[in-house]
Amino acid sequence: MSEHSAHTAEHPVAHPGYGTFIGVWVLLLLLTAGLVSLSHLGQTAAVWGLLILTPLKASLVFYYFMHLKYEGPLFKIVLLVTLGTLLIFFALLFSDVAFR
Repeated sequence: MSEHSAHTAEHPVAHPGYGTFIGVWVLLLLLTAGLVSLSHLGQTAAVWGLLILTPLKASLVFYYFMHLKYEGPLFKIVLLVTLGTLLIFFALLFSDVAFR
């Protein structure tokens, strides 16, 4: 237990300041405005915008606001495997619905 305490004391994690969080928040607002503007262009543009920009927004929220940036590599790998599995299930579901 003391080794772990000494290890964390040697390498403190530098958390970002308010400026980083405000910058990420502004970026999320801009991406949301982009999605709204794509929805006015037509259904195809809106779907592609949702498929591209929404995961980007979610990753920003995970990375900064849910502090995934400060987690260990094993946790990040488990999360990526989980999201990849979910993506495979969605692809199988959409292919089943598309070819009925």
